Amino acid sequence: MSEVLDRQAVSVKAPATPPVATTAAPHAHSGEEALHRVVVVGGGAAGLELVTRLGDRLGRRGRASVSLVESARTHLWKPMLHSVASGSIDPGEYEVNYLAQARWHGFHYRLGEMIGLDRAKREVRLAATVDEEGRRITPARSIEYDTLVIAIGSVTNDFGTKGVAQYAVPLETPVHAQRFNRRLINAYAQAQTQEDPIRPGQLHVAIVGAGATGAELAAELHRTTRELVAYGLDRIDPQRDIRIVLMDGADRILPGLPERISQAAHRQLEQMGVEIHTKARVAEVTAEGIKLADGSFIASELVVWAAGVKAPNFLRQLDGLETNRINQLVVEPTLQTTRDAAIFAMGDCAACPRPGTSGTVPPRAQAAHQEASHMVRQIERRLRNQPLRPYTYRDFGSLVSLGKWNTVGNLMDGLSARSLFVEGLFANIMYRSLRIMHEQSLNGTVRAVLAVIVRALGRRTGAQLKLH
Repeated sequence: MSEVLDRQAVSVKAPATPPVATTAAPHAHSGEEALHRVVVVGGGAAGLELVTRLGDRLGRRGRASVSLVESARTHLWKPMLHSVASGSIDPGEYEVNYLAQARWHGFHYRLGEMIGLDRAKREVRLAATVDEEGRRITPARSIEYDTLVIAIGSVTNDFGTKGVAQYAVPLETPVHAQRFNRRLINAYAQAQTQEDPIRPGQLHVAIVGAGATGAELAAELHRTTRELVAYGLDRIDPQRDIRIVLMDGADRILPGLPERISQAAHRQLEQMGVEIHTKARVAEVTAEGIKLADGSFIASELVVWAAGVKAPNFLRQLDGLETNRINQLVVEPTLQTTRDAAIFAMGDCAACPRPGTSGTVPPRAQAAHQEASHMVRQIERRLRNQPLRPYTYRDFGSLVSLGKWNTVGNLMDGLSARSLFVEGLFANIMYRSLRIMHEQSLNGTVRAVLAVIVRALGRRTGAQLKLH
């Protein structure tokens, strides 16, 4: 496999060409130099959807050479990370393999991590990749582009809080989510087999950040930890030993959503038994728990940090591109970066203006989907030398899953801009349909429906939790 990746990663050393259409085959070596080179960095929801559609519409037809740069091997929809962390799902059932996706949809998969940019040469610099034993997989190299789209998402913002990097687990990637799940299961196995009584805080989980990720994780953990005990961990008393704590520095949970949603979610979480602390500013995270600014201490064996996001720090050193205070690339309404018309940015790593407001487009899955759809048309216009059009964010509402059957949220009326509050089974169906829509955008309707059926059958014959 590494040989395939290395062959795909060879840098094309041809001068930049103007956007032109061509009838050459997309992977023919004799004609590839004449193709417009579109490079997308980042295989998250926005990036993978973009290269999939570009590969189908341009790559397969020989109109452009489309490449995806990504350091991971597989894609998992980010809103599912809390379910992976809690053990509700097996990520292997939902992951998309980049190499296979590239083969099926007419784009190139370039394994590697972007570490720099040369705008004069129009080259993206990639670091060498190594395996767990330190052996090199791919060399450090450069990839040339005519159009570059940066969609590398966001990372956790710890706001400089002491101890976060050492003792807290972020939920940025499937690796982080699976790491937390392993630590959770190990903590329960230790409690079941140790000779000493379960100590205070040993089976407590503290979640810092009560946005959608934190609230959804708290609800999932309340259910899955009790199901885990039901698999024979008879030394653990859920009522006495298990404690899920959700905290935020704001005066309410889900501070970025309408207050009615916040109140409904707060009420349902408290009914489950989740302990909620608002206006709680974290001063330090330790091996034993969390110190708050007011001097109080919350004992906890496991701490999840979901309090804020920012773009990766290296974006500040991308050959002079403009960034904001949280490292996002500042873009025009067309999604072009302010200092280079050949470079676009979208998703969580981009600060895109939102007309009619003083803010920017929020970091939501629906924004990533909309921007990917818009970028497909932008690149097609760029190939035809047509004027680019501005992107306008459309808010279709927000949904927050609070366990297996409980979901709350609001749906926006696009005609009147009114918000409709929804909860219960209908909201839950709407929430689950968002994931199916993402799968449909990547694999088509038939494969998306078949995947749902296969997973449903698998859950009837296997364990309801990921236990390893």
